[in-house]
This record gives sequence, C-alpha cells and structure tokens, in this order.
Amino acid sequence: MGAHPLVARVTSTRVPSPAGSGGLRDRGLGRVLRGGAVNMVGAVVGAALNLALIVAITRAFSQETAGLLFSATSVFLIMAAVANAGAPDGLVYFIARLRVFGRPGGVPALLRLALGPAVLAACLVSVLLVVLARPLADALGPEEAAAYLRLLALFLPFAVLTDSVLAATRAHHDMSVTVLVDKVGRPLAQLGLVAMIALSGSAGFLALAWAGPYLPAAVLAWFWLGRIVRGAESAPPPGEVAPSGDTCTRDRVTPTEFWSFALPRALGGVAQAGVQRGGVVMVALLHGLTGAAVFTAATRIMVVGQFCTQAVLYAAQPRFAELLAAGEHGSVRALYQAGTSWLICLNWPLYLSALMFAPEVMRLFGTGYSAGATALVVVCTGQLAASVLGMGDLVLTMTGRTGLNLLNNVMSLLASVVAGVLLVPSHGAAGAAAALVTAVLVRKLLPLWQLRSLVVLHPFSRPVLVATGSALLWFGALPALLEAVTGPGVPTLIAGVLAGAAGHLCTVWLARGHLEPRR
Repeated sequence: MGAHPLVARVTSTRVPSPAGSGGLRDRGLGRVLRGGAVNMVGAVVGAALNLALIVAITRAFSQETAGLLFSATSVFLIMAAVANAGAPDGLVYFIARLRVFGRPGGVPALLRLALGPAVLAACLVSVLLVVLARPLADALGPEEAAAYLRLLALFLPFAVLTDSVLAATRAHHDMSVTVLVDKVGRPLAQLGLVAMIALSGSAGFLALAWAGPYLPAAVLAWFWLGRIVRGAESAPPPGEVAPSGDTCTRDRVTPTEFWSFALPRALGGVAQAGVQRGGVVMVALLHGLTGAAVFTAATRIMVVGQFCTQAVLYAAQPRFAELLAAGEHGSVRALYQAGTSWLICLNWPLYLSALMFAPEVMRLFGTGYSAGATALVVVCTGQLAASVLGMGDLVLTMTGRTGLNLLNNVMSLLASVVAGVLLVPSHGAAGAAAALVTAVLVRKLLPLWQLRSLVVLHPFSRPVLVATGSALLWFGALPALLEAVTGPGVPTLIAGVLAGAAGHLCTVWLARGHLEPRR
C-alpha cells in the first residue's frame, strides 16, 4: 500500500540536529522512562487484579460456568477489535506527528474524524452480536450462552470508546489515565462485582459484572481527554521541534489519510485478537468448556505479562512515532534495544517463576486445573523468546507500513488456526498453548526482517545481555537450587520468588548504567 501524503512527508523529514539536539533526545527518552514507570506501577496492580479476578471466577464457579464466561468474553473482545476500526493506533500515530511538528490545533478535528465512525461501527457490531447470539450459543453448548453474549453486546460501544480515547491520551504522553481507568479502576470494579455475584450465587449476571465497568471507564476517559486537549492547544508541548519551510503546513488530517492508515491496522488488530482470544473459543468448540477454562487459567500468566509489556509499549509508542518522523533511526534502534531490556527485566522473572513452579501455580485456580501445567510450561517458554525479540511489530506500525502489519497478523492467525486444528482435539489446552506460541513467534520475527531496509533492529546489545543474565541468575538458577535442597512446593515457590525479586531488583539498580541505550 502506498504511503499517503502526510506519512510521506513526515517519514522523509529530518529535524535538524544542532549541538543541543542530544538534549531533546534525552528529554524524549526521559518522557518514555517516566511514562513507562507510571505504566509499570499500573501494570503490576492491574496484573494482580486481573489474576485475582480469574482466580475468583475459577474458585467460585464450576469449570463449565467459568469456561462459558471466558469463551463469551473472548468473543466480545474479538468483536471489539473488529469495531474499533484501527482508531486507537491511528490516533497515536497522527497525534504524535501533529505534536512533533507543532500543530496541536488539529487534534480536535482528528478526534471527531476517528471517534465518530469507530463508535458507529461499534453500535452496528453490537447489534450483529445480539443477532448472532443464538447461533453462537448453540455452538458453545449451554442455553445461558445466548444471554451472556447479549449482555456483553450492550457494552461493546463503551469498550471501543474507552480504547480509542485512552490511546489519544497516551499520544499526549499522559499515561496516568490509562493506569487509573483501565489498569486499576475497571478490573477493580470487575473483581468487586464478581465477588458480589459469587456471594449471591447468581451466575447469570457474571457477564454483566465483567462488562459493566466499561461504561464508567468510557465516561471518565472522555472527560480526562478533553482536559488534556484543551491544555495542549493553549500550551504546545515543550521540546518539540517545528519544521521550517512548507513541511507539514496543514493542521488537519484528511479522512483518506487517517483511514488508509487505520483500516489495515484494524484488520491486523482483529487477527491479533483472534490469536490472543481465539484459542479459548477454539478449545471450547473442539474440547469443551472445561478445557476452555483450563486453557484460560494456564494462559493467565501470559496475560499478566502482557500488562507489563503494555506498560513499555504504551510509553514507547508515541516516542517511536516522533523519532521515525524526524528520521532518527539510530535513536530508534537504541530505544528498541532499551525497551527489549525493560521487557526482559519485567517479564522474564514472571515467566521463569511460573515455568519452574508450574504445578504449584496451576493449583491457585482450584481443583481440576492442575492438568494445565503442561500448557503453562509451553506458554512461558514461548513468552521468554517473545520478550527477547522485542517490539519490532510496534516499530513497523509506527513507520506507517500498516499493510505489512496486516500481513504479519494474518500469517500469525493462520499459523494459530492450523496448529490449533491439528493439536487441540488430541492435546487440549497444551495443544492450544503450542498453537498460541507458534503464532506469537511468527508475529515477532516477521517485522524484524521487513524493517531491515529502513533500520536494522536486533536485541543483541549490552542492555539486553545484562537484563537476561540477571533474570536467569535470580529466577532460574536460584529457584532450581532451592528446589534441589528443599524439594518442590508452595513454600519453595514463595521463598524463590521473594529472594529472586530482591536479588533482581538490586542487580538491576546496580547495573542501571549498563541498561541505558547507546546512541
């Protein structure tokens, strides 16, 4: 797909780099670090709340009920990816470019251009989900599946609006609203409502408890965005360089420019949602709702890790857009390698701990879930590799090459479906986990190859080596030693995690100079 006019001008423009330009880059990286720190705090809290939510559901309700809820909410999230039409990524992409060239006055028109069609599409998809509720329920099995799907459909527009509005706030480098509304507020409300339903014994309202918090989240995010936009119009962000001459003279992004970027990304997002959530639906259809509940529990560790990953991605996304707009490809590589080391510092302790103590972790979800230990080991192994490969897919998106992004996500989805059809009927949750890992690795490897002509990205650097060594020492070697001395069990798990966390934090702090990117 050819680049539209704004993208062509932006990606070919090089901001002058006078003697003080290093300070601008330092301030840009500083914004990423500050935003990442805010997101990391939210990620830790959000991950804990979401894990608590899943544990509460698996322990309070039968495996069939839990599997039905997980399958229905997976359908909801896939439909939400269809409905958002790529608006969140489009908003981050174009708002970052308007800001870097000193044109924040074009943001309100851009928001109207993006949010109106996205919300309208969400309403149409919501109606479609209501219509298809009965056929989908027949495929899933239980009679109450149709009621679950219809309740979820009512909140689909609010989920899409929340997603898009929060993306616009992140494009302004304001990460606090994403943390407070999406990472903490919404899962906390879900957990409270699920606890109330568990106490009442009325499982029929589980879908309402899960989806209902999207409504207040959308309202809060909308008002917060309004405050940010008004402030940005009156005081342009410091540290941005406005171009001279006739570069990017327009304040507005045209519908053609916006949607030619966003729609291919939307299709890619649908494929990505299909990979992340389709496995639950596939297990439910091919191996029953009980298998779907076990698979969901086994893959929760991956979802917890995704919260940590999003903390880095959300902070780095607008900075990647700005650096690519200015042609700072060396800084792009440095930020990619630094971001990869951050991902390893955050995610490897989680995945290594779960891999070393897989049976103990699965017992957290209640009786009957220990069968998911093999699936958990498979998922953790794949996510260790995915963390090392970094965020090349995000860099590819920020270059405007959404056609390639779409291709990669479709290839990933095809890999997931083919592997799932072959493995799920005979291996259940473990087969679905292998299919998921295959899809994730396809999506991680392809962008690194496709970007080689623009900027060569690879994780082999001092920051990544330091992060990997620390994680392997404190969450691989130390737990193995403890298990050999004291034997397996929950006490060993707790001791290993606590000792490893203390050692890892100290190591990262002492080696923080080696984790900084080289420019």
